[in-house]
Amino acid sequence: MSHGAMSNARYWLAHNAGVLTAVALFAVMFTLYVSNHSAGLTPAVATTAANKAVLLALVAMAQTLPVLTRGLDLSVGMVFVLANCIASTIVVGSVGTGLLGVAAVLGIGALAGFINGAIVVWGRLQPIITTLATGAVYYGISLFIRPSPGGDVQSDIADLLTGQLFGVVPAALVVLFFIVLVVWIPYRRSILGRAAYAVGSNEQAAYMSGVPVQRAKLLAYTLAGLLASAGGLMLTFNTYSGEASAPIAGAYTLNSIAAVVIGGTSLFGGWGSAIGSIFGAFVLRTIEDLLFVFDLPPLWQPLFQGVVLLFAVSLGAFRILRVRNRLELFT
Repeated sequence: MSHGAMSNARYWLAHNAGVLTAVALFAVMFTLYVSNHSAGLTPAVATTAANKAVLLALVAMAQTLPVLTRGLDLSVGMVFVLANCIASTIVVGSVGTGLLGVAAVLGIGALAGFINGAIVVWGRLQPIITTLATGAVYYGISLFIRPSPGGDVQSDIADLLTGQLFGVVPAALVVLFFIVLVVWIPYRRSILGRAAYAVGSNEQAAYMSGVPVQRAKLLAYTLAGLLASAGGLMLTFNTYSGEASAPIAGAYTLNSIAAVVIGGTSLFGGWGSAIGSIFGAFVLRTIEDLLFVFDLPPLWQPLFQGVVLLFAVSLGAFRILRVRNRLELFT
């Protein structure tokens, strides 16, 4: 192998170490789960696991975008729950009206994200404070729409997106793949997507270099709202109901941050990938499944999640400590 090829390979490995670690961790844990499951790897087992994992994967993807700009969105769980409550109200009737409802829910999610971004950009408030406040507002709206759990959803759409394609492939994974293809990859390659990385690395330098800082942040938060609402839609398709649950919203918000870290995205911004966050989410969800097959108490779950999270954070810190010049991280 030539020196140039070796250099490119090392560069690629350095930039994707977090994603590869998350993928490897998930592969080991899922293999352990399947090999100890009484039914083995059947389409039904895979579909059940996928339906749960995709919910967190979408919220983790949503969290990744603000984190890349050195922000943190504490409202993703609330937008997720808000979308669930709205979807259980308007994604009903015929397939046509159901699809219109789906578009409306995604639009409302994007609007919620845009509001977050607008306050951060033009109000010049800290993202954590902003999204903590807007999250409370979104939760209030959720409670207004669904004072008590209930509702329904268009069954044909729900069954299609939570079942199996060709009787084998979990449809939820196809939905996730489609969203990565349509949202993440074009975003990552766009001018504003690259600008988000620059803003996260050094906002002042990015601004001085003519990078569209404000538009990059606005788009990051808007897409975060869109992705979180897509997760809320999938929750509705799984449960056929809506619930304004603060514990669910809080759990998804915290787990989305954990998934982002496990997936190798730096909370200091400018480094990472939504693909890593997806596998980080899969790792967290597989912990629950492992506790189930080994018949361990649910109280052990936070302990295992903490150990995995500590391992991921340690790996990230080790990479930064190894770098002699911090600028190497961004070249």
